[in-house]
Amino acid sequence: MLKIDVPSLIIAMTFNLSIMALALPYFMGRVNRAARYAQVGIVLQTAGWISLLLSSTCERGGWADHLLSTVAMGCVSSGMVFNAIAFELWCGRKPAARTPAVIALLMTVGYGIGFSSYPFRVGWANGLLALQIATVVFTLCRTPQVPVGRWRWLLVISLSIQMVVLAWRAVLGAFYTAEFPNFFSPNLVNQVFALSSNAMMVLSVVAILLAHRDEAARELERLATLDGLTGALNRRAWLQQSCIDLASSMRYRHPVGLLMLDLDFFKQINDTRGHAAGDHALQFFVTGLRAVSRVGDTFCRYGGEEFCVLLNCADLDSVMAYDDRLRQWLAQHSARELGFGLSYSAGIAMCVHDTDTVSTMLQRADVALYKAKSQGRGCAVAG
Repeated sequence: MLKIDVPSLIIAMTFNLSIMALALPYFMGRVNRAARYAQVGIVLQTAGWISLLLSSTCERGGWADHLLSTVAMGCVSSGMVFNAIAFELWCGRKPAARTPAVIALLMTVGYGIGFSSYPFRVGWANGLLALQIATVVFTLCRTPQVPVGRWRWLLVISLSIQMVVLAWRAVLGAFYTAEFPNFFSPNLVNQVFALSSNAMMVLSVVAILLAHRDEAARELERLATLDGLTGALNRRAWLQQSCIDLASSMRYRHPVGLLMLDLDFFKQINDTRGHAAGDHALQFFVTGLRAVSRVGDTFCRYGGEEFCVLLNCADLDSVMAYDDRLRQWLAQHSARELGFGLSYSAGIAMCVHDTDTVSTMLQRADVALYKAKSQGRGCAVAG
């Protein structure tokens, strides 16, 4: 019959965790917020397991055993809190892990107070760790706010297995103490715990790396669609989205308008106030576009100081109203924010027949923009 050496498996798992805790920050390099939380979570869990192993070398029930065991429980449960926050961020949600944090606090304090009672501390620690994991599994099962890969279900499976084994240990330790006399006893539940902990530790780290890769891919995709200076859509992304919006609007016979905007005397801003002031003006203008745009209005930095806006379900009056809102917003805020007034010239093109495309509308808007400039700038002309 195959013998499973529980202490050796626990030591091997702690050793592997230690290597991962040291290696991950180095090989992952500069990471975002979620990955940092995950790294801290692994470090805390590693510290917890090291403390637990050290406590087994101390006099059983002595002050050192008491201290190291309590520190171990605090580190392991706190590590799960940090991991829970990382999972929330990777799922596109706000970094909230209040319930796991409260459970971690209760578990550590209760464990320290009730340490002298072996059945209590075993049942308390394993039971609350199982409950803490259950809250994380529940959160992972909720629909993410961003597209995520299969790492989420890998975590759900591995954490669920750990949760069941911990609950099993809690029942045995609290109510059948004779069958579970110590942490390293060759009991079936301890053997299953040692084997599953090694396997699930590897799967959890793999899931964390996959989640980090997913987020990095999403960030690269996002950056590929945005203008680096202003955060508005770049021309390529805007053209792609505008073609989709125009086709949809034409199908349902909704009016569509296009605005081509050019900041007035922008070269003078750069020449007299410096390029930093010019960059600030561009960023400020995009803030204004966001402030006056409706859901469904799509804008971009078309190039240099030129911007384009596609307004869905908007007739000419609605387009002119948009233009008026933007001019009023700039008049109200630009002098205070920039130290000088900011204005623009605009060319308007409406979708007038079924063969219209974004390209033909841009051509008409460009002609209308030239007319607006020739009329003294600071106005909008419909083409």
